[in-house]
Amino acid sequence: MYYHGVDSVTGFVLAGGKSSRMGQDKALMQLGGQTLLAHALERAQAATGNAWIVGSTEKFAAFGRVVEDVYPGSGPLAGIHAALSGTRTQLNLITAVDMPFLQLNFLKYLITQARASKAVVVVPRVGGGWQPLCAVYKKNFAEVAQRSLSAGKNKVDSLFAEVQTLVIEQAELERNGFGEAMFRNLNTEQDWQEAKQKLPAR
Repeated sequence: MYYHGVDSVTGFVLAGGKSSRMGQDKALMQLGGQTLLAHALERAQAATGNAWIVGSTEKFAAFGRVVEDVYPGSGPLAGIHAALSGTRTQLNLITAVDMPFLQLNFLKYLITQARASKAVVVVPRVGGGWQPLCAVYKKNFAEVAQRSLSAGKNKVDSLFAEVQTLVIEQAELERNGFGEAMFRNLNTEQDWQEAKQKLPAR
């Protein structure tokens, strides 16, 4: 089912559930002439050669290969857990569907960092905040996620202290030409309108 080689990476797009603030399913909203999901999948595929959707099979099967949450309704950690439980590759790139400004060369940079490190998680930190939905996770993070979800704890970044984590700080990102704006996600109508101006139809 999954492709696997020693150096291979699997890409996963967390398609998310219903967006309460946006009032509709973000994954299927159109931006620049394609859905956010198509945009995110294309980028994950280009970065890893092998991309999956984490979400509802019923809703997303028409768009690509889907893996479903084992703990539905438990937020992004459940999506990360589902991806890592099913993957056959050691390294796994996890991205959120609503981050349209992520650059392909940044995702490749993240993967390069992960390959060179023994860390279980390679995660950027910008503006004082973690970016757990644009990070590379080793398969064995699934065990940590499982324990947390079983205990009813859904916060992703509180688990980074439990494993070897390589943090890519803002200064390092900026040195490599990556700005904080890339991590913006779309939560409100205003975010959406601004993104439409930044990402014209192609």
